[in-house]
Amino acid sequence: MEKWQKKYKAKICSPDEAIQKIKSAKRISFGHICSESSVLTEALIRNKKLFKKLEIDHLLSIGKCEYAKEENSEYFHHNALFIGPKTREAANSSYGDYTPIFFYETAKIFGKDGDLSPDAMLLQVSTPDEHGYCSYGLSCDHTKSATESAKIVVAQINKFVPRTLGNCFIHIDDIDYIILEDTPIPEIPAPVVGELEEKIGANCASLINDGDTLQLGIGAIPFAVLNFLKDKKDLGIHSEMISDGIVDLIQAGVITNKKKNFNPNKVIATFLLGTKKLYDYANNNPAIELHPVDYVNNPMIIAQNNNMISINSAIQVDLMGQVNAEYINTKQFSGPGGQVDFVRGATMSNGGKSIIALPSTTADEKISRIVFTFEEGVPVTTSRNDVDYIITEYGIAHLKGKTLRERAKLLIEIAHPKFREELRKRAIEKFEIL
Repeated sequence: MEKWQKKYKAKICSPDEAIQKIKSAKRISFGHICSESSVLTEALIRNKKLFKKLEIDHLLSIGKCEYAKEENSEYFHHNALFIGPKTREAANSSYGDYTPIFFYETAKIFGKDGDLSPDAMLLQVSTPDEHGYCSYGLSCDHTKSATESAKIVVAQINKFVPRTLGNCFIHIDDIDYIILEDTPIPEIPAPVVGELEEKIGANCASLINDGDTLQLGIGAIPFAVLNFLKDKKDLGIHSEMISDGIVDLIQAGVITNKKKNFNPNKVIATFLLGTKKLYDYANNNPAIELHPVDYVNNPMIIAQNNNMISINSAIQVDLMGQVNAEYINTKQFSGPGGQVDFVRGATMSNGGKSIIALPSTTADEKISRIVFTFEEGVPVTTSRNDVDYIITEYGIAHLKGKTLRERAKLLIEIAHPKFREELRKRAIEKFEIL
């Protein structure tokens, strides 16, 4: 029996016992997205009276997020570094907070000397191998950094967590308390792709060449792009996340990673978000590696991939080319995530392109998403200096190197037809467009 195995049993406890062990904590964090242990967060809620304004710093959660509810604000204070549907109200209220930050910087801010280094980290990991190493499995991103810097690490060991490879492991010796429960991993089905998304996806795919390396964001539009890549050859992946659609293209022989000049023959990502199909495929698969977000999303690392293509979505684009991807109706809606990380990395790449793709209007077609200018208070996610390609269902506007007048003309051409006249009228006043 190895040394770690002797210590293993002594660390096993119940979820409620584990929460008792962190009752003196002032700041905690959770594993990101699917690495969050619902078993532990539910135990945290059950034992909430142990805490007084416990700070919970976290990014995207797909759990219940009861700690972010107003009724629990006496016990918990949630600080979101990226906002999801169940934390949006808290982040825009007096009982919660939002911290703006680029995704690649989160590893540093949660790290040993970071401003948000946690007193305790709660997460779920894979079962240990014969040497005592567990895989973070579902998210490496800032999860690894936060775990390594935490004073107390509480981990649910779950047989359903895939054993993903790469720089993505923690040893049993570095876990303080262990919960043994096997709970199914949350699954995020593929988004519905309609006719509008197909048009946008086709426009995006027209800019992708054989041998390019891709980053695809979250949502129906990036997923739609995948549907138009089936005739491409030897594509590669270097992306903050991968989904089920990547698996389909690997199995179809479209994604081979053979032409990648950097990390060849490997899919490089920092977290997984999909269904059991993806998790099973990534399990012990040497062709897929997860690495920390300060590696995967670092623009200087991204740029080492030749012909890097980044595809992300937005809420609005103004006629100067400024992008808002995080703010709606005077409220913080999400966050920059990795958009700017990959926009800048792709721009620095030899042969790279960055694409921002969005529908020309809101779903009811009442509001144009190509706007003359942003309303007061709306933050700029991607600056006009960084922007490259903007795509809607009506076409492609290549803005890099274009004047403000040229940009306005190009963006009006890809706006919804019923808004073009008003946009043109305002542009004439501002830019003296004929």
